[in-house]
Amino acid sequence: MFISIIRTVILYVFIILAIRLMGKRQISDMQPSELVVTMVISDIASLPMQNTSQPLLSGVIPVLVLVALEVAVSVLMMKSRRFRRLICGAPVVVIEDGKLLQSQMKRLRLTTDDLCAQLRQQNIFSLSDVQYCIMETNGVLSILEKPDKRVPNAEESGVKMKDNKIETVVISDGVLLDASLKLCQTDKKKINKILSKNQIKQNEVFIMTMDGSGAYQIIRREA
Repeated sequence: MFISIIRTVILYVFIILAIRLMGKRQISDMQPSELVVTMVISDIASLPMQNTSQPLLSGVIPVLVLVALEVAVSVLMMKSRRFRRLICGAPVVVIEDGKLLQSQMKRLRLTTDDLCAQLRQQNIFSLSDVQYCIMETNGVLSILEKPDKRVPNAEESGVKMKDNKIETVVISDGVLLDASLKLCQTDKKKINKILSKNQIKQNEVFIMTMDGSGAYQIIRREA
């Protein structure tokens, strides 16, 4: 039993490192090759976890080979557009200039129910509101609404927006995050000054956020 636990922990850590090598995509953003490799890795890794008589290397070596192949395929896809098209396919236009392309839907085996469901997930409840709809290679729909249905941006409205830069968490559960300080263009000295002004210690902060303009919010840790 103890040996099984140790083997599981080792493989768990190893697979995390392997997935990190392949990138940081979410499941919904994976290309077909990445999804296949991820699924195969999970199956391979489960075998030495369940069967302690099987050598640990029988799970490690195939995973290493798969990761190496995936990295090599990724490099080739970056260098060759034809190879990328062969592996991942190409985006398919489903709605073009407001017209639903039934032939493309048949090619994708995409039902009207599936199309409408994905549109609703993007807060579009009428096909007549869509000017262009493209099925990307990862299965996600990219949608452009008709001009009269689009929300005008600040430039179109003639409104000058204040740029507050990015807001990020600078203190999480009492811990100061150095990487976040760079994002919001501040430093530890300024954070300490703010904490002192609000009469709160760093270890009493549950979360503190700040943006590039210096605006911040502090939430105290509950007792």
